[in-house]
Amino acid sequence: MTESAEFEHALASYDQAADVAIEAGNALLEADLEANPLAVSDGLLAGAIQFWLYSRQPCDTPDCEDCADISTAEQRLSLLHELVDEMAKTSEYFHNETDANAGHA
Repeated sequence: MTESAEFEHALASYDQAADVAIEAGNALLEADLEANPLAVSDGLLAGAIQFWLYSRQPCDTPDCEDCADISTAEQRLSLLHELVDEMAKTSEYFHNETDANAGHA
């Protein structure tokens, strides 16, 4: 598989996983009209974080170059913080017209 094809496959997997998470949240809220959207979204986030941490476990080789940036819990948490920050800031829902610091003309 070419590098371009690998990138396209990874992007499709990323988009599919994100879509499944959104659909799961919507399905949970539709199934229980009394459900708290904040609790549902926090639960989805907790599950996503657990899966992400599981997928980033370093291998058994002490000086593995592939695992160098995830070889400690602190490194994994730092990487997770960076990803969450980037994903939040690129979300269409990051800024909202009802934000307390939104400019109003």
